[in-house]
Amino acid sequence: MPAYLLQVAYTSEAWAAMVKNPQDRIAMVAPAVEGLGGRVIAGYFAFGEYDVVALLEMPDNVSAAAFAIAAAAGGAVKAVKTTPLMSSAEAMEASRKAAGSAYRPPQ
Repeated sequence: MPAYLLQVAYTSEAWAAMVKNPQDRIAMVAPAVEGLGGRVIAGYFAFGEYDVVALLEMPDNVSAAAFAIAAAAGGAVKAVKTTPLMSSAEAMEASRKAAGSAYRPPQ
């Protein structure tokens, strides 16, 4: 199943709600991910531009986008970034295909 890196930045209102009522957001969003046919492999709170990073497996890009859209529409996040990931084997296959590509750089 394809893997995705999900990065989320919360609004100040969402942080205020979590300070008032601490909750494991990774555990709370897992059922929504599972409902779209995916699973949360790992999730972490983080310092920096994004407050949460998670590694997800999703059936396809449409399902990954559906989760990102649902999270954004909920109003508790100010940014959601979803990055499709490739395994080493997929990257090697892509490199082999690139070697056979007709692409030529500008001269």
